[in-house]
Amino acid sequence: MSDKPHQNLAVIGHVDHGKSTLVGRLLYETENVPEHVIEQYKEEAEEKGKGGFEFAYVMDNLAEERERGVTIDIAHQEFDTDEYYFTIVDCPGHRDFVKNMITGASQADNAVLVVAADDGVQPQTQEHVFLARTLGIGEMIVAVNKMDLTDYEEGRYREVVEEVTQLLKQVRFDVDNTKFIPVSAFEGDNVAERSGNLSWFDGDVLLEALNNLPESEPPTDAPLRVPIQDVYTISGIGTVPVGRIETGVMTPGNDVTFQPSDVGGEVKTVEMHHEEVDSAGPGDNIGFNVRGIGKDDIRRGDVCGPVDQSPTVAETFQAQVVVMQHPSVITAGYTPVFHAHTAQVACTIESIDQKIDAASGEVAEENPDFIQSGDAAVVTVRPQKPLSIEPANEIPELGSFAIRDMGQTIAAGKVLSVDER
Repeated sequence: MSDKPHQNLAVIGHVDHGKSTLVGRLLYETENVPEHVIEQYKEEAEEKGKGGFEFAYVMDNLAEERERGVTIDIAHQEFDTDEYYFTIVDCPGHRDFVKNMITGASQADNAVLVVAADDGVQPQTQEHVFLARTLGIGEMIVAVNKMDLTDYEEGRYREVVEEVTQLLKQVRFDVDNTKFIPVSAFEGDNVAERSGNLSWFDGDVLLEALNNLPESEPPTDAPLRVPIQDVYTISGIGTVPVGRIETGVMTPGNDVTFQPSDVGGEVKTVEMHHEEVDSAGPGDNIGFNVRGIGKDDIRRGDVCGPVDQSPTVAETFQAQVVVMQHPSVITAGYTPVFHAHTAQVACTIESIDQKIDAASGEVAEENPDFIQSGDAAVVTVRPQKPLSIEPANEIPELGSFAIRDMGQTIAAGKVLSVDER
């Protein structure tokens, strides 16, 4: 599979618009789900009185989710088309799952936005589109799903296309390059093959549109950045930090540093899937061993990079944020938890520098007193303890974050500039 170029695909949209079913259908049509699994899911679904859910079942592979009928974890599912092999970042739709969407979407190259024909654009549809835009998703394919529920009517499809087009224009997505496709994930119309029910539509079907996505350039020429997920001690090897390479390439012999812990050494070995490798690149999950580094020297949230292009540690940073939900108002001095790559650090919003008009991107107000749900703003942030983070225009993979408080994601943002410590 991996001899084809790779794409990370986010599947976004409102919670009940059929994202899981669509993803299940894609896996099914590209023969990435064994038949017997589908049969077994069917039986289970019927026993529990959810007859129509068999494709969604492919996605919701956690029993607890099945009971609740909700997708929780970002399920990394893989399938391949003639042109690419895709990893699907299935982005759950419920409110408190927006954080997953941020850590998920920021890893995605392109997105499929699912909008149900019978329901149209919902607040969550808007939120996901805005987030995708903020987090730098390149191309959007819009699947107008559940056409079977509207009797495959062209008129209703056109209405939804118009609604979504307005929404995309609002956040300045490139509408000319956006493909709209009427589908029924449940019945399989226009997913892999043209459907007689939609004979009035002559554009690409979903798999063709996916095949025609532009190839993404893997960020191999950016400096090495590996956010550390865990640190293990393995007998016979020693301390082994584990993480996913976001940018650059790691090879044994590299001189690396871990920030903000500020320790470093020479990379002795790099392993993927328990096998030693000569080099590893963007998207690879690796374990590696660095000479002279002990288990207590480094921790989750550190970022590993080359000594001569060391990961940036912020004294303060300026960021553009979008407030999605907050019960009251946010003022200077507010200190929630920022989730950036694998780090979780309490940070204080020192000043609110500008309020941005979300529709036009223009500055609406300088130094406003407060911001609230629905606002976009430029803010200056001071981490309460050292945090490694990069400007999004330099290393986008380490430039976006989610802000959480009171058990929910209240905002998302990207880093504009960093004042280094």
